[in-house]
Amino acid sequence: MQAFPHALRFLAESFVAVHESSPRAAALFATRQRWLLCHAALALHFSAADVEAPGLTRRAFGNLALRHGIASRNTAHAFFDEALKYDVIRPAGDTDDGRTDRVLPTPATLSLLVHWYVMHFRAIDLIHGGNRTEQFLASPESIVAVVQPALAEALLSSPDVRLPGPRYRIFAWADAGGLLMDRLIIGIDPDARPARDRFVTDVRAISHLAQSFGLSRAHASRIFAAAESIGGIGWTERRGRSPIWISRRLYEEYARVHARKLVILDAAFAGAAAVPASATENPPGVGDA
Repeated sequence: MQAFPHALRFLAESFVAVHESSPRAAALFATRQRWLLCHAALALHFSAADVEAPGLTRRAFGNLALRHGIASRNTAHAFFDEALKYDVIRPAGDTDDGRTDRVLPTPATLSLLVHWYVMHFRAIDLIHGGNRTEQFLASPESIVAVVQPALAEALLSSPDVRLPGPRYRIFAWADAGGLLMDRLIIGIDPDARPARDRFVTDVRAISHLAQSFGLSRAHASRIFAAAESIGGIGWTERRGRSPIWISRRLYEEYARVHARKLVILDAAFAGAAAVPASATENPPGVGDA
């Protein structure tokens, strides 16, 4: 599919742009584990809004992480505390049920979530055509409230999404490793064909790449060394003085994760479109955050 490499590059550019504009918020998605925790937490927030009070608690979040096998309770609690510290979530105050330990995503967090949806709908429209993006932008908060629980459940249940191939996994599970991989994808001509099963990027120096994302050279070098050791990346000529290439297999592992994610989102959006309009109007917990 000729449009897919362009959509893939568009997503990579969008992820890097989010990091550049909101580095602290983007840090929540810095690893695959954190990304999954974010989607699970937001799904719990919107699901709770349907049956009781919107939001989530620290205890419920820890249990959620364990139930889905994303992280230990301690790791989930540490993530929760960090999100609270940096105003990604904030106390909801007294609720109708008398509980005071609930938290809600802040307006900035919900805005970032809406932007995440817009990026992905634009990518789907690039591939398949259609006007999903325009449909979504007509009522973004209402649609997110309906789609997010189903989307998160499908993402958490997908082996392709949760456990990328061994080459991309090196990047996806390392702190900010996904951003490094995104930048490599941006540096590939989307119309290029792999030569000797390699895609040549416009990236040369690890130090410059690390600096652009505020990472230490040592951290970035460890990620690249691990990927190089299994044939995922390399240099076309002299190390650090020539373009970096990524293997066709690494590119395909990266592409498979995003392709599966887009399929899941498209299906969740189609399911939301079948919900009566009254069910998506003024969803509880969105405007209150």
